[in-house]
This record gives sequence, structure tokens and C-alpha cells, in this order.
Amino acid sequence: MSAPVLWIVLPGAFALVLLFLRHWSRLTASLGIGLALVLCALAAWLNIGAVIRFWRWSFLITDTLTIFGRRFVLDNTARPALLTIYLVTTFWLGGVLAARVGRLAVPLGLGIVALLTAAFSVDPFLYAALLIEMAVLAGVPLLSHPGQPIGRGVLRFLVFQTLGMMLLLFTGWIMAGVEANPTDHALAARAAIFLGLGFALLLAVIPFQTWIPMLAEEAHPYAAGLIFLMLPEIVMLFGLSFLDRYAWLREASTVYASLRLAGVVSVFIGGWWAASQRHLGRMLGYAVIVEIGYSILAVGIKGGLPLHFALLMPRALGFGVFSLALSAIRARTGGLDIRQVQGVARRMPVAAAGVVVSQFALAGFPLLAGFPVHLALWETVGKQFQWAAVWAILGSAGLMAAGLRSLVVLLTSPDDTPWQVSETRLEVILLSAGIVAILAAGLFSQLYFPALTGLAQGLEYLAP
Repeated sequence: MSAPVLWIVLPGAFALVLLFLRHWSRLTASLGIGLALVLCALAAWLNIGAVIRFWRWSFLITDTLTIFGRRFVLDNTARPALLTIYLVTTFWLGGVLAARVGRLAVPLGLGIVALLTAAFSVDPFLYAALLIEMAVLAGVPLLSHPGQPIGRGVLRFLVFQTLGMMLLLFTGWIMAGVEANPTDHALAARAAIFLGLGFALLLAVIPFQTWIPMLAEEAHPYAAGLIFLMLPEIVMLFGLSFLDRYAWLREASTVYASLRLAGVVSVFIGGWWAASQRHLGRMLGYAVIVEIGYSILAVGIKGGLPLHFALLMPRALGFGVFSLALSAIRARTGGLDIRQVQGVARRMPVAAAGVVVSQFALAGFPLLAGFPVHLALWETVGKQFQWAAVWAILGSAGLMAAGLRSLVVLLTSPDDTPWQVSETRLEVILLSAGIVAILAAGLFSQLYFPALTGLAQGLEYLAP
């Protein structure tokens, strides 16, 4: 028995089984949540490399699985990342029934997570690009409405991710030449340019961000939320593996300067574009761009890598509550345009509160989940590059302005609609729990900070 079998092969095979059981929505959701919880527990308590004894049987849990000459390695240093991945998966699967995503949501969601976990663990690491592309292809039926033409956002998402994958594979070929001849500076510069373009396409760095707001507008909000949450983080881990592997790349000051500039631009422009939107789904899309910008900015400064991983908790809570609340509102209004959702807080106060609180949390509003991490990041950036801190804070201010605009629109009713709670009991329970979790994560950040910042230790040369 090997660790990759438990955290990659098992959920992948389970996803195929659930695909045949998709007509029983409650059963597939229950089985998917149960498996994700079991994998969370194993990541927390199972010691990889130890012998497990069960009655008359004993099992050695190895850290490597070899398939067609390619190694998938998950050792004890990967356990915090596995715990985080499958905790987020459990959290997302828990809202599938309430969000009414569709029958394919659970099997496709598990399959996507299994592929992204495989991308996280594969050696040679360049094969991660192919696995990420497979996860993107698996996400297309999740993001498309059955029986309807594929939207422009999904097509653009597929095109940009495919182009990014091709550029990264081409870069890997060039880097083999750089390793053979490290004094060839022209070849190294060419590799760095292609690498930057590839990751800019995969991470939707401005100006390649157009598919995110389009996808958030067209696709089901909760389905898009899984892609927005899982894909950028795995791509970031893939990018960090490049920096950790190649000394000439991680020692180049221009690389970190480019990361800082790309991060600040994404945070500032994403925040203020969010404030100018007239569609709540597009606001979610631009909030995603802001969060991607903060991740890139954290990697581009000295001592910021642990904060990059600390952003995972507030991001998971913010995107989860935001997308679930939008799903509930969309199911009753038929859309998320400002004219359609005006005054909806009178009929759906819990969902409206989820939209506003999650936006404020993602913007780093005090006492909410994003505040402790954003405050630490602003302080770290400000000590090194004051200009970057100022523009990043202004970008968060734009996202906060979007939250205030959402609050005004949701509360302002064109008629005297009486206050009532029209959400289902499950929606009320999940949204209320999510809002409480956002508050608790902001007040008690010391409970998860050490575990998440410790993920940086898995990068041997980049770890502080």
C-alpha cells in the first residue's frame, strides 16, 4: 500500500464509481463527503513509512507509486497539504446539494481533486502540466449546462489553460538545454520569458484574466468556485517547484521583481474592477483575481512564502460562502445582475449576508478571516516595498467598495416587500455555519496559522 494509492488512485476510482450512481444525488454526496473526511483523517494521523497492523494483517505505507516510469511521491512533508486539499474538498462537497449544482458535481469534483493532487506529487514535475490540463478538461462538463452550447467563458478558460500548458512543456525542453549549458544567458532569458507567459496564462494574470469574470457570469457559481479555489493553488505549487528546482531562476532578482509587479497590478485592477461591476458573479470573478494577485505578491517578497500558504484558509471560506450564497440567490431570481437581485435581502437575508460578509473577508476587513493574513502581508510588503503595499491596500479597498455596493443593492427594495426567510433549511444551516467560520477564523487565526505556514517547509530551497 502506498500513499499515492490512498490520496490519488482511491478518490479517482471512487469518482468513476459515483459517476454510475449519479442519479441518486443524496447517496453520491454522502459517499463523497464520507470519503473526503476519511482522507482528511488519514492525512492528519497516518504516518507515511510506518507499518500499520490491523488484526492479523500488517501494511507498510510507502511514499511512492510508479506508473509507466513516472513516480508519484507523497511523503510525510506532504501531509499538511493533503489535509488542506481534502478538508477544502469536504467543505465544498458539503454544499453541493444545497447549491443544486447537478448530478455530475460530486464525481467530477472528486476526479478533479485527484488529478490536481497527482499534479502536486508527480516526478518529473513537468508532467504536472499534463495532469492540470486533464483536470481542466474534466472541469468543462462541470461548468457547462447540459444540453446547451458551451459558453464563451468556458471556451476561453480551456484555450488559455491549454496554451499555458504547451508553453510550460516547451519551457521544460528549453531548461534541459540551460542545465546542460548554464553559461548560455540568452537561452536562460528565453526560458524565463516562456515560463512567465505560461504561468501568466494558467493563473489568469492581467491581461490574461478575461476568462475568470466571464466564467463566473456564465457558469454555476458553486461549480466555478471549486475551479477558482483549487486550480490556482495547484498551479502556484507547480510554479514554486520551478523556483525551488532551478538555482539560476530563484536567484534572479528580475523574477521576483516581475512577481511583485504582476501581483500588485492584479490586486489593484481586480479590486477596482470588482467595484464597477453590475453582476454579482463577475464580482466573485474579480475577487478571485485579487486573491491570485496576493498569492503572487507573497511569493515575490522576502519572507512572504509562509503567508502565501496562510491565505488558503480565508480564501476557502470566502469563496465557499460567496459561491454558495450566489447559488441560492440565482436559483430564486434567475440571474445575478444587479437589477435582478435588488432588494433580495428582504427575501433571502442569510444568503445576502453571506455575499457581503465573504466579500469583506476576502478584502481583509477587520475581525474577519482575511484580516490577520492580509495585515501580516501588508506589513511584510511595506517594510520592503512601500509602493507595493500602498497599491495592494488600495486594491483591497476597491474590493471592499464592491462589498458595500452589494450591500446597498441587496438591501434597497423597489417595493415594500416584507422581510422573510425563503432559503431552505440546509442553505440556512450551511451559510450560517460559513459566516460563523469566517468570524472565528478572523478571531482565532493562531489556531491554523502555524499549520498552514508550515507548508512552506516542503520547498527545500525556498523555505525561510
